[in-house]
Amino acid sequence: MKTEDSISTCIQSPATMAKIGEDVGVYKATKKQFYSFFSAIPAGAFIAIAFVFYTTTQTANGAVSWGLSKLVGGIVFSLGVIMVVVCGSELFTSSTMTAVARVSGRISTVQMLRNWVVVYFGNFVGAICIVLLTWFAGQIMTADGQWGLTILKTAQHKIHHTWVEAFSLGIFCNIMVCIAVWMTYAGKTLTDKAFIMILPISMFVASGFEHSVANMFMIPMGIITAHFTGPEFWQAINVDPAQFADLDVYHFVVKNLIPVTLGNIVGGAGCVALSQWYINRPH
Repeated sequence: MKTEDSISTCIQSPATMAKIGEDVGVYKATKKQFYSFFSAIPAGAFIAIAFVFYTTTQTANGAVSWGLSKLVGGIVFSLGVIMVVVCGSELFTSSTMTAVARVSGRISTVQMLRNWVVVYFGNFVGAICIVLLTWFAGQIMTADGQWGLTILKTAQHKIHHTWVEAFSLGIFCNIMVCIAVWMTYAGKTLTDKAFIMILPISMFVASGFEHSVANMFMIPMGIITAHFTGPEFWQAINVDPAQFADLDVYHFVVKNLIPVTLGNIVGGAGCVALSQWYINRPH
């Protein structure tokens, strides 16, 4: 039977995890903004690529039960967060956990907020790069246009939440993302860190929670598909393009991105990082 000491050699203790979380926050908030921005671009791209993978699993899957289909989509999407963590890229949703470095007094409010803003826009650039690459690759015509239809339906669903729903779904999402990242602080190997993230990330995706950076890919991809595709696409899927006319920048930003981002901040900074840090730090 393993003793507490032998278990501690396999994983970091909660107190050590709290210290790691604090140190990570200091590192992120104090490094040069130039590096933060360019580290955030691949993170946005990784999350967008994971959503490409997710979309492929959700396309023409009518013979599969809804729950099983969403589970598979969630599992494959976890690849995006795994790539972010393993490659050391900066993702806005996990960067909200720099709040622990702020409350510990090791960084200023300005440093914390500056990191959030720089990383947020870096993630947006990375996500839009994948939107354009996906568009020019003609990916929307995959499976006789059904891949593009999946994008349209998913994007449209996201802009029709109420503000309260979008905000709450944003909180839910970043609880799962940040608890996944926080748990990697316990791991001592690449396998530990990658494996522990799969189910939390799968849970948020399968349940339809809202991730601001993922939406920086999905909704712009829906907008460009709705407004710039040729008649051959609409003929292939046998859908009237007017059905998706509400996919526009206003609905993207006001109805989704703003409330989801605020919810992500509450979920990541408040519900996970600050609570875990406060409970487990040395008193």
